[in-house]
Amino acid sequence: MTRRERQPLSVSTGPRGSYFEAIDDHRYKPTPHAGGAWDPDEQHFSPLGGLVVHALDRHHAAGPNRGLALARVSYDILGRLALDECTIEVETIRPGRTIELLEAVVRIADRPVVRARAWFLATADTSAVAGDAGDPLPHPDSLATWPMSEVWPGGYIASLDVRPLAPPRPGRTTAWVSTPLDLVADTPVSPLASYLALVDTANGIAVRQSPTEWMFPNVDLTVHLHRRPQGTWTGLDTTVTFGPMGQGLTSTVLHDVDGPVGRAEQILTVRPVPLA
Repeated sequence: MTRRERQPLSVSTGPRGSYFEAIDDHRYKPTPHAGGAWDPDEQHFSPLGGLVVHALDRHHAAGPNRGLALARVSYDILGRLALDECTIEVETIRPGRTIELLEAVVRIADRPVVRARAWFLATADTSAVAGDAGDPLPHPDSLATWPMSEVWPGGYIASLDVRPLAPPRPGRTTAWVSTPLDLVADTPVSPLASYLALVDTANGIAVRQSPTEWMFPNVDLTVHLHRRPQGTWTGLDTTVTFGPMGQGLTSTVLHDVDGPVGRAEQILTVRPVPLA
């Protein structure tokens, strides 16, 4: 794996559109493209998750150990994500030359709504012993686009190019996801932040029940990576399980076009949609 400071940046081009606009170094305004699936007046967590990684990247790059690579990020969603200006504050919890732990807190209207922790680990050439990651998925260029907006509302879902390997079925789908939009307007963003900005989509590609009849939002997201993803496509090999007592689990093997890069887990709260 190459060192973090050598990773290329994808530079935002404002006319393409974006999910966020930067107000200053710590404040961001979501655009309508960030609108949620459960409520279009809320933010979809997926681009916000990428924005958190962007903030973590910037904090890490300003520190003394820029060669470390993000290996795990876990998010706890603490409350309603209003489609409104947010502030992201990052601090170093555990500094170190080979292992570092950062924490980011997202606030909307001065209330914490997301708390994330990220482990950064030292990089080294371990290609001689690498293995057992799994086989790559068929390339997205060979697949047709699926209109995911027929299942879900919201500006975020409408912004996506989703290409499943086979017709989605309840609880099981493998699909590629990409977007023509920038994460932050007119701002350099790492490929990793852009990649992770699409991961939370997993909970919506393999729905077990109609979202007009059942609610199953995730209250967290944890991503583990064994290598740095490349390219503009996020591959989601996803399984959704509903338990008998109101909990569910969305489990995903994450891919780029070269093969698996890690895993993501989301815990769900499952309940019927309230009657009007």
